[in-house]
Amino acid sequence: MLLKGKNIVITGCLQGIGKATLEVCAQNGANIWACALAPSSEFEQYCKELSASNGTWIKPIYFDLLQSEQIKAAVKEISSDKLPVDALINVAGMTKDALFQMVSMDQARLVFEVNFFSQMYLTQYITKLMLRRKKGSVINVSSISALDGSAGQFAYSSSKAALIGATRTLSVELAPHGIRVNAIAPGVIATDMTKDLPANVIEGHIKNMDIKRLGLPEEVGNAILFLASDLSDYVTGQVIRIDGGIR
Repeated sequence: MLLKGKNIVITGCLQGIGKATLEVCAQNGANIWACALAPSSEFEQYCKELSASNGTWIKPIYFDLLQSEQIKAAVKEISSDKLPVDALINVAGMTKDALFQMVSMDQARLVFEVNFFSQMYLTQYITKLMLRRKKGSVINVSSISALDGSAGQFAYSSSKAALIGATRTLSVELAPHGIRVNAIAPGVIATDMTKDLPANVIEGHIKNMDIKRLGLPEEVGNAILFLASDLSDYVTGQVIRIDGGIR
C-alpha cells in the first residue's frame, strides 16, 4: 500500500475525480480529510464504509470554496487533529462554458475564484503545516484545455492554466523545504462534467485519441496516487497529461 500511514487532504470528494481519488488513496492505506461543499448523510455513510473496508480513518470536512472564512475554519479543524499533513490534492473545480465573446467578466471571476484563488488560499495554509516537517506533496488538478486550449472554455482553461503557472512557481519556492508541487492535466474523463456533452462531441474527442475511449476517474486517481506517494520523491514542478494520447 503506497500511502500507508500517510495523512492526506483531498478536495472535491463528492463526485468524479475527487471521489475516485478518495477511493484510490484509501485503498492504498491513506488517512484522509475528505473535503466537500456541504454535509450529506449519504457522504458520511460512504466515508464510514470506505474507512472500515480499508482500515483507515476518513474525516469529512465541509467548506464552501467561495468563503475564505470557511476555508480558514476547515484548516483549523485539520490542524486541531495534531497529525502531519503529507499531501494536499486540489481537485474541486467548476466550469461555465461559453464562447469568449459571450462570457461576462463576472462569470470568469467566479470560475477563477473557485478553480484558482480558493485553491491557492487553501494551499497557503496547508503548506505552512508541511513546512514544520519540511516534507509534503501538493497535487493540483489542471486540465489539457489549459495546455491546448478549448473553444467555449475561456474561463475554465484560463483558470486551469493559472494553476499550472502556480504549480511551477511553488515548486521552485518550496522544493528547498522538502515540499514537492506537481499538477495533472486530465483529458476527457467520464465524469458528471462530461456526461451531458453531445455524442458527436464525445466521438470527435475519441477520434483524436490514441486510446479510443474516455478516461476513467480512477485512472486519474492512480496518477495522483503516484504523485502523493514516495515513489515520486524526485518529481516536482511537472504537469502530467492523462488524456489517452489526445492530439
